[in-house]
Amino acid sequence: MENYRLFLALLVFAFAVGFVSVVFVLRWVLHFREGLGWDGGAAEFNWHPLLVVIGFIFLQGIAIVVYRLPWTWKCSKLMMKFIHAGLNVLAFILAAISLVAVFDFHNAKKIPNMYSLHSWVGLTAIILYSLQIVLGIGIYLLPISPVHLRAAFMPIHVYSGLFIFTSVIAAALMGITEKLIFALNKPPYKDSPEEATFVNVLGLLISVFGGLILWIATRPSWKRPSEQVLHSQHSREPTPAGTKVSTAMSERPNTEPSSEVHGRNAKM
Repeated sequence: MENYRLFLALLVFAFAVGFVSVVFVLRWVLHFREGLGWDGGAAEFNWHPLLVVIGFIFLQGIAIVVYRLPWTWKCSKLMMKFIHAGLNVLAFILAAISLVAVFDFHNAKKIPNMYSLHSWVGLTAIILYSLQIVLGIGIYLLPISPVHLRAAFMPIHVYSGLFIFTSVIAAALMGITEKLIFALNKPPYKDSPEEATFVNVLGLLISVFGGLILWIATRPSWKRPSEQVLHSQHSREPTPAGTKVSTAMSERPNTEPSSEVHGRNAKM
């Protein structure tokens, strides 16, 4: 890998920023807001920002770059597909629960649903994310899918994954701003009370995390090498006498066209 130290530094920084974002949103709902609950009140609504940041942003960001972690390149391609898919499915489950929480809260308080740009962008992102997961599993995990279909769909799969992730970041920023405007009265949001400043910093952290993930995911020199290259590197490694090299990656020839291998970075 070229510029391995830079990659590692950005990766650690990105994960650290993402983790701090989770801590920030947890402190926001527990310290400044009403805590967590499931009773149709404000405490139930607070699950919405918490689960969105944990699942839809942090876990999805990890899923996007998981193929680029060089210490996973000795793992079989199939194993990495399952890890990538598992992270995305878990992120979707958390996002879906967050959606249930906000709808329950709105219905209990007689607040209209789906009237703001935040809600439009957020729901669109969840719908597209569900389609992304279903198509990804159907095309790249089921052995019945033809190779030419995988190759043809890969550019769309990669682009849509990055587009969905960016849309989620945008929806989150709109959502926390909307919440502050509605929730802060004495003093109002425009007077920059402590909660407003704290949550504005949360928004900056989310933006930085998203930018780092997108940068890591779009550097050509940091993508996972083709299976031929990995097999060649593995074959040149010295092996102790009397032992046999036997891994799923070295035993199975690469059957995917170079266009699919080239595109597999951001999404499964």
